Amino acid sequence: MSYQKLFDTKISSDSVKAWKASGKKAMGYVCCHVPEEILYAADVLPVRLRATDCVDSSDAEAWMSSFSCSYARSILQYLMNGTYELDGLVQSQGCMMQARIIDNWEHIAKVNNKEQFTHFIGAPRMNSDITVKFYKEELQEMADALGKFTGKAVTDEAIKAAVAKTNETRKLIAELYALRKEKNPVVTGAEVLSICLAQCDTTVDEYNAMLKEFLAEAKTRKPIEGRARLMLIGSALDNPEFIKVIEEKGGVVVADYNCFGERTFGAPIELDDNDVMGSLAKYYLDRNTCPRELDNRPAIHKEIVELCKEYGVQGVVYQKMQNCECWGGETYYLEPDLKAIGVPMLQVEREEQMANAGQLAIRAEAFIEMLEK
Repeated sequence: MSYQKLFDTKISSDSVKAWKASGKKAMGYVCCHVPEEILYAADVLPVRLRATDCVDSSDAEAWMSSFSCSYARSILQYLMNGTYELDGLVQSQGCMMQARIIDNWEHIAKVNNKEQFTHFIGAPRMNSDITVKFYKEELQEMADALGKFTGKAVTDEAIKAAVAKTNETRKLIAELYALRKEKNPVVTGAEVLSICLAQCDTTVDEYNAMLKEFLAEAKTRKPIEGRARLMLIGSALDNPEFIKVIEEKGGVVVADYNCFGERTFGAPIELDDNDVMGSLAKYYLDRNTCPRELDNRPAIHKEIVELCKEYGVQGVVYQKMQNCECWGGETYYLEPDLKAIGVPMLQVEREEQMANAGQLAIRAEAFIEMLEK
């Protein structure tokens, strides 16, 4: 099997068509607080929605507020124009912007007589015994609704089988990220993001096979020499072209804190056989992915600082999407922590459509030159 598909960032419907051809369902979701393992346990192909390469979201703009982010609007655009052909959506309120996608799509589909399964789960914004219990109940309701829709009940055994496969993915992603710790890594930041994005619309078996093949051959790659080792953090970034602009100026993005990178995979899940659904709820709520929760900011700042040390980061690029609820003002709190370890930060505002590549290139080059001095 060729692993070249890992580097094709275009949204693909190949896996969805093949899956549905066997009589099974394919379901979209946006935020990583929707456990893929429950979808797989119901014989549903999970497709994480993204907006890569969307250049015109005018249809969606008629439905979503101008204060919503262009990332959310672009995903709705892809649902409306047929880029995504799915049996429905499962969504959580990862942020307010993404939650509006399912609201609007549910209404648009109904107006157009398009049959869609929709289900919304509440993902608490605080982590405690009470919120984990609530989240577990929400996940169980999701599992019951999917089981009723597909005709296949979600059992503990089916969840365990799914976790075994997704845990293999997590271990492979950890191997991929370990390559970036080398003095001269063999993968660029743009390539790593492309590899992570490929998981969004590929079956777990196909993805694991491709990733294994790539990792086996990665050892023979020529090491990359850059002018500065950078870390990329901030709003949901699903466009490797953004990183390419930076790396073409000599920076090498060796680490990230972005919900389409390593954060979306996390460490392997440990299941309690006596409480499988509870284990999932605790895992997904414990894991830090972005500053959406009210009580996880200090932990996220600490993780970012530790990643800077672990990956030998010389500078941080903080990219914030316009109207981003979660990452809007995080620099104010994070910058002092980075200054304490001598790591400067470049702040960049952006939109989903890459309209400011020239300006980004100029600012990135100036930042890299400053780091060299």
